[in-house]
Amino acid sequence: MYKRQCQTHGAFIAAARGGIQFDKLTDREDILSYLPMAWVGDHLFSFAQAMVAGFTINCPESGETVMTDLREIGPTYYFAPPRVFENLLTQVMIRMEDAGAFKRKIFHHFMDVARRCGADILDGKPVSGGDRFQYWLGNLLVYGPLKNVLGMSRIRVAYTAGAAIGPDLFRFYRSIGINLKQLYGQTETCAYVCLQPDGQIKLDSVGKPAPFVEVKLADNGEILVKGPMLLKAYYKRPDATAESINADGYFMTGDAGFFDEDGHLKIIDRAKDVGKMADGTMFAPNYIENKLKFFQHIKEAVTFGNGKDFVTAFINIDLEAVGNWAEKKGMAYSGYTDLAQQSAVYELIRDCVEKVNADLAADPNMSGSQIKRFLVLHKELDADDGELTRTRKVRRNFIAEKYGVLIDAMFEGRKSQFIETQVKYEDGRTGKVSADLRIEEVKTFTPQAGKRAA
Repeated sequence: MYKRQCQTHGAFIAAARGGIQFDKLTDREDILSYLPMAWVGDHLFSFAQAMVAGFTINCPESGETVMTDLREIGPTYYFAPPRVFENLLTQVMIRMEDAGAFKRKIFHHFMDVARRCGADILDGKPVSGGDRFQYWLGNLLVYGPLKNVLGMSRIRVAYTAGAAIGPDLFRFYRSIGINLKQLYGQTETCAYVCLQPDGQIKLDSVGKPAPFVEVKLADNGEILVKGPMLLKAYYKRPDATAESINADGYFMTGDAGFFDEDGHLKIIDRAKDVGKMADGTMFAPNYIENKLKFFQHIKEAVTFGNGKDFVTAFINIDLEAVGNWAEKKGMAYSGYTDLAQQSAVYELIRDCVEKVNADLAADPNMSGSQIKRFLVLHKELDADDGELTRTRKVRRNFIAEKYGVLIDAMFEGRKSQFIETQVKYEDGRTGKVSADLRIEEVKTFTPQAGKRAA
């Protein structure tokens, strides 16, 4: 049953004041109010904070003109879910692949410079004079025009939340001088629990508890929060209220996480989805899947490992991104199924998976859950086929049952497995897609004890 929430004006004002204090927002900010007005995020950013700080709210002309209006307005304060940032970057990279050789060379050269020193310059850290000059030149030729195209030339503070954002995606925006940060919150907390302090940005955390907020962890790793931003109650649902707020007044978020050595909170998964591998190692499927989905060539991923000796993964390639890559290489293919099973595509995906494993190896809490085997699915996971929700969240149990033969094949060490799957087309017709799927081993890395992902 859907739970409607009762939030007070006082809760939103407390969250607004804390955020304004934290990021030093003033009445000179410009924000683009394009999110659904009934959503808690828009209520906080475009209403409560604007009321307290007195800054300007700009509304797009229509849903179709949001990107045009973003470029025209040039907000100084901006929020977008990770998918928006992902789509923008994918469009940029695809356009660059279509550019001339000289432009591509200039772009990739200065993006290497940005990756090397851009985030450090943004955070005010020491950078050599040579790198500073290269970055200045890159800003003139690449980063500045790119930010202008994205409508982000004037951004002073940008936030993303609602889902995990890939570290490399996060690093890209910060490297070109956009002060993108992550926040953590839920509807019940006015979208306000943790914020990332300037100069202390970690790519794999959501920052520290925000002003006025107390955060602690339950014995099972569930995140518990308390503060003036909490909901008053669930509407006409005292039972739900009692289930969500414990006797000590802490709201039980349902998310699992841990604090690192600097007091930054890392979200790993929904508490109910966190399991254990056969040796007791923590297995957080969503955490691993989000790392995989950062890569522009991977559209969807589903991992398995609860109660098992190792972790395996289903991969959906992004047909547009991989198709564009294949065409550049002169590869012929007849459609998704054909492209997904080509050797060159498997090598492309293998490289992505190995990078995720290297990242997991650097995290003492997650190093034991590196992916050992993977396959590229013969069809895209689809809401019409019951595999995803309408908001594109993986229906994990349904997929595990539907593709049980593939999961068994991966854990039993087979090199391939035939499968035939019924699909539903947009016009209502049904059909079948079949393929003999390759199953590949992937390199894992020795855990780096005492270190964490950068």
